[in-house]
Amino acid sequence: MTRVALLLLALALAGCGASERGHGTATLWVTRDRGAHIVFSGTVPAGLNGIQTVERKLKVSTRYGGRYVQSIDGVEGSLSHQRDWFFFVNGVEGDTSASAVKVHPGDVLWWDYRHWTGSTMHVPVVLGAYPHPFVDARTSVVGEPDLARPIARQVHGVLNAKRQLRNFIVVGGKLAPGTARIKTFRNGYLLELGADTARRLARDPSALRYRF
Repeated sequence: MTRVALLLLALALAGCGASERGHGTATLWVTRDRGAHIVFSGTVPAGLNGIQTVERKLKVSTRYGGRYVQSIDGVEGSLSHQRDWFFFVNGVEGDTSASAVKVHPGDVLWWDYRHWTGSTMHVPVVLGAYPHPFVDARTSVVGEPDLARPIARQVHGVLNAKRQLRNFIVVGGKLAPGTARIKTFRNGYLLELGADTARRLARDPSALRYRF
């Protein structure tokens, strides 16, 4: 091989490596029973879709032409037993095929296997990916100042803002001390934190991890 050819090959390989590094990394969680049992938790390459990302770490089977997950790590969904795999990106429930969802750098992709009923099939947003989804859009943090300020810093939120907001976090006040509730609100999400929970989050942003 000529010297020029070797140089071109080296540049091509370097370019491939730069492209892969450019994707960055994301976080993958695979759990069972609403986060009660952890199957996998770790870092994965970003840039793949929601099924390919899991396939990097665990054995996966699919259905409907590869658009939906049938099993992960040998655990299969079952319509008759009303148990299946559901996924969330940054705490927000997937509303389409995971094969159509691209995982970006910094994202948290969470697959959970659980029992469902007609009324519990859909869980629009969960606590366990905090500070997502609040770091993903402008958030207003309201409540007791000593508790609210550390939370605002964690989510890059603004205290008591009135306009151009999507998400809201309410801290302390009349909420029960151990409260942590999340739900859709207007065009975004509302997180309610009791004083004790807010103190825990101020010390450790991962205190709600894997919680529904």
